[in-house]
Amino acid sequence: MSTAITFIRRLVPALVPVSHVERLRSSLGALVGILLTGTVSKLALGSEVNLPLLIAPMGASAVLLFAVPTSPLAQPWSILGGNIVSALIGVTSALFIPDPVLAAAIAVALSIGTMLLLGCLHPPSGAVALTAVLGGASIHEAGYWFALTPVGINSALLLMVALAFNNLTGRRYPHLAPMAGNPHHTADPLPSQRIGIVPDDLQAVLAQYDEIINISPDELDALLHQAQIRAYNRRSGEITCGEIMSRDVLTVTPGTSLRDAWRMLLDHHIKALPVITEDDGLVGIVTQTDFMRNSVLTEDGRLNISFRDRLRTAFGRPRRSPRNVSEIMTRRVQSALPETMIGKLVPPMADMGLHHMPVVDDANRVVGIVTQSDLIAALFQGKIAGLRGAAAQAADAA
Repeated sequence: MSTAITFIRRLVPALVPVSHVERLRSSLGALVGILLTGTVSKLALGSEVNLPLLIAPMGASAVLLFAVPTSPLAQPWSILGGNIVSALIGVTSALFIPDPVLAAAIAVALSIGTMLLLGCLHPPSGAVALTAVLGGASIHEAGYWFALTPVGINSALLLMVALAFNNLTGRRYPHLAPMAGNPHHTADPLPSQRIGIVPDDLQAVLAQYDEIINISPDELDALLHQAQIRAYNRRSGEITCGEIMSRDVLTVTPGTSLRDAWRMLLDHHIKALPVITEDDGLVGIVTQTDFMRNSVLTEDGRLNISFRDRLRTAFGRPRRSPRNVSEIMTRRVQSALPETMIGKLVPPMADMGLHHMPVVDDANRVVGIVTQSDLIAALFQGKIAGLRGAAAQAADAA
């Protein structure tokens, strides 16, 4: 009996655990998606239309779009391309193959092959192909119009709701692959891709695996890196930003003159200044790069004079240069909390080219800053401490 129970338990898929809030978010998204899709379709087509306003495969599409929005099978091209292509194949099969069972089988098979070929695999699209063949007289009478309405309209409406709902509830959608290449525009791979598990290793293993998995390679790579960071935090004693940050932070306000900000950079031999409001709230950062980017020369060495500035010069009005920090500062600045583990700073500082990470409290007030030098020193000390701990454990065991 115990063997049978064990076998039955093994049949239950090991889904990634999610919170009750995420379960509620997914269910609410499907509710809103199907409700709005059906309502708008009814308003657009009218209740007297002979075709169904909603087709059953949209329920399966809603599961993917709202419960697993990061899945490659749930991306915009997957739902639009997969559903429309499968509808066209299903209609064609129904028109030219008299036997409905044979037509259904061929429609589903051709749909899968075509979606794989076009890179728009979407499981509910197999049901769309079946619906086109077995959906009844009204769908057969519609012919290829079925691919536009209701399939195309349903798919587009559900996709638009998914775009809005997922992003409004904190889920990035669509899941775009990261831009490849080094931010310094050199041929070197990113620092995090030079040792350990690199993308080429991952691609080779996936090619050897030779099965479709419901996660994109870049998402899998990101999860592996997060696991590596977590493992490092566990081994290194969980060093936090609050332990290594500089606390005597030089800051400026948006109204600080560029002359004063530049003088602070030179006098203190630093390369960045957090920009704060009167209550110390972080609103940006100004760096040496920001000064150079707003200099008189462009990146390719030409004079940085806009068409507007040329017009001002032509009418005898001198070109206006930036005067204060607010005009050149970087407003979208990444920050960390004092309790953030330093391992989480490695990807942005190593791969994204960040040299400084402001540290803020829960009220977004600047309480410190971590530089690349601080991070390197902390990683080195953590490595030494880890080696000493391992040596002590080996001595005790002996």
